[in-house]
Amino acid sequence: MEAVGFLCLGAAVLAWGFLWVWDSWERMKSQEPAGVPGGGSRTLLVIAHPDDEAMFFAPTVLGLARLRHRLSLLCFSAGNYYNQGEMRKKELLQSCDVLGIPPSSIMIIDNRDFPDDPGVQWDTERVASVLLQHIEASGINLVVTFDAGGVSGHRNHVALYAAVRTLHSEGKLPKGCSVLTLRSVNVFRKYISLLDLPFALLHTRDVLFVLTSKEVAQAKRAMSCHRSQLLWFRRLYVLFSRYMRINSLHFL
Repeated sequence: MEAVGFLCLGAAVLAWGFLWVWDSWERMKSQEPAGVPGGGSRTLLVIAHPDDEAMFFAPTVLGLARLRHRLSLLCFSAGNYYNQGEMRKKELLQSCDVLGIPPSSIMIIDNRDFPDDPGVQWDTERVASVLLQHIEASGINLVVTFDAGGVSGHRNHVALYAAVRTLHSEGKLPKGCSVLTLRSVNVFRKYISLLDLPFALLHTRDVLFVLTSKEVAQAKRAMSCHRSQLLWFRRLYVLFSRYMRINSLHFL
């Protein structure tokens, strides 16, 4: 009888937890994220390599599309670490087409200042200068990029955060331009897919984007455009990573 009681209690707790997550998610879907500029805003996604937009930011890209943002993308390298730069540029354009970002809104920087190399630390001031020029020229209202952890810890990812943090802290961003950074999580949470949703709801965040099943399929199609990168471990990543379904972001 005691065992039955524990089982009933466990079932009740699980049911309550499921209902809490469902209720929180339904309420969140019906609200626009606080602090995010409204429809028609010019948003710039800043990434380090072709495939970052699909591997890490697909929920944000598709979530902002729901909010009718005009999204553009700035990629700081061609991803030429294995001499595949030209191929990866084409793959990025194909992926962005799936995600709804037109070619006219995509800028790929391909020069020696920003090599695709986890062993090279990009110059913060140089990155910040290029980024600021792009923000000002395009009249950007919202910048989205990595946080200090860079999701994977890649130095090139972290360099983007350092640059935008510098612009923000020194007051160089145009008036009305906000910055959202993608929250890095621990390895356990990173690879439990949608099961991370309760953790995402419980932890402090400013903005949370969660994809529908239809949007998840769209994100996977975008990632499949990066054929040169689809090694076995990245295929597992697509299946299990929470970043293919969930993005938690913070304002600077």
